[in-house]
Amino acid sequence: MASIVDNNAIPKVFTQKGVTLPNDESSPAFMPDVRTVYLADSNRICVSKKVNGKWTKPQVVSFSGQWKDWDPTLSPDGKRLIFVSNRPLDGMPQDKPQKNNQLWYVEHLSGDNWSNPKHLDAPVNIDGANDYAPSISMLGTLCFCSRRNGNKGMGAYYTKWLGDHYDTPKQLLLNGDNDIFDPFISPDEGYIIFASNKNLYISFHHGNDWSAGQKLSPAVNNGNWNGGPYVSPDGKMLYYSQAHAPGILMVPIHIPNGIH
Repeated sequence: MASIVDNNAIPKVFTQKGVTLPNDESSPAFMPDVRTVYLADSNRICVSKKVNGKWTKPQVVSFSGQWKDWDPTLSPDGKRLIFVSNRPLDGMPQDKPQKNNQLWYVEHLSGDNWSNPKHLDAPVNIDGANDYAPSISMLGTLCFCSRRNGNKGMGAYYTKWLGDHYDTPKQLLLNGDNDIFDPFISPDEGYIIFASNKNLYISFHHGNDWSAGQKLSPAVNNGNWNGGPYVSPDGKMLYYSQAHAPGILMVPIHIPNGIH
């Protein structure tokens, strides 16, 4: 068992002003200054601001609200936001969703302004495959989960940014042959926190390989389904979703320097 979460820790609910509990929020992603957070709520992407120590009521962002959008994630520098959507592709009828849920992105322009959404080209999105739960490292490496290429079940995938395109995604076997969901890669690519068999695990980067996943403590893995892990920009707080929880949960996390 990984000791990055204290066994006696008590997870708390991440709340915002004017938002009732329980709610359907998930997948928080903070800008580098940790004063703006993007999250998913009822298949829309919303934004909340920290004002006078309190988080404002989330508002739907300009590029969301028409189609089903969820799983937002930010690059560590806050310049790109990637999310899952069923919105139609260019060249398709624009009055109905596409059949697959795939990865899209927007570029940060200024303030609260973002570019129009763009579809991530192959080999990330491929015809007939559903993709979920993206996360991005400082080097642009993208992690996500998908069912594709005839591989059994849901798998974690890892693709490097090559300067002007992504490399072919490679599957990561982080927990034997078990399904892998929602892989969060740390900004320095030192670890991945992921969901498998209802629990959250952590895998550490060793050279060109990844260690077998280690379960997080019972403070997190309490028998209920867990998913959607995300670590704050300062590396000190783990956010995640849990069945029967009233909202996004948060718990302090400690990853010793040099452990990977």
